Amino acid sequence: MQSLPTKRLEELNIQLPPAPPPAGVYKPILVVDNFLYISGQGPINMDGSKVVGRAGDDLDKDQAKLAARQVGLTMLSTISTHFGSLDKIKRVVKVLGMVNCTPDFGNQPYVINGFSELMADVFGEDNGIGVRSAVGMMLPGNIAVEIEAMFELHS
Repeated sequence: MQSLPTKRLEELNIQLPPAPPPAGVYKPILVVDNFLYISGQGPINMDGSKVVGRAGDDLDKDQAKLAARQVGLTMLSTISTHFGSLDKIKRVVKVLGMVNCTPDFGNQPYVINGFSELMADVFGEDNGIGVRSAVGMMLPGNIAVEIEAMFELHS
């Protein structure tokens, strides 16, 4: 049996960065029926600074992948801060991963694996991996990666 997400964070010795305040007129999270929607999150470091840069320019694919993992940590922090325990989450449903990259950079799926691998570690293989899109674009504030997600909640 898979450990509860909060227990998995302890087992993996993972610390969460501070949850960022909303950067505009929106809710960081929204619960509709049995689903938790998370607004786009950027990669926040433990000191509250943002991971910035552009894959294919000043970041290589592995640095960008680490930024995507950091977005996952930021998202878990946002959930804990604005919603409560991660243990209320049943599974990851949908992920939209956006990579700040040059037009010729083609490793967006590899980069977003940084997020997806973290979710699989925290929620287990069956519940941590959902459907996903990974695209390249320009992102606000030159953040390296932005991800939004939808989770199913326990009944």
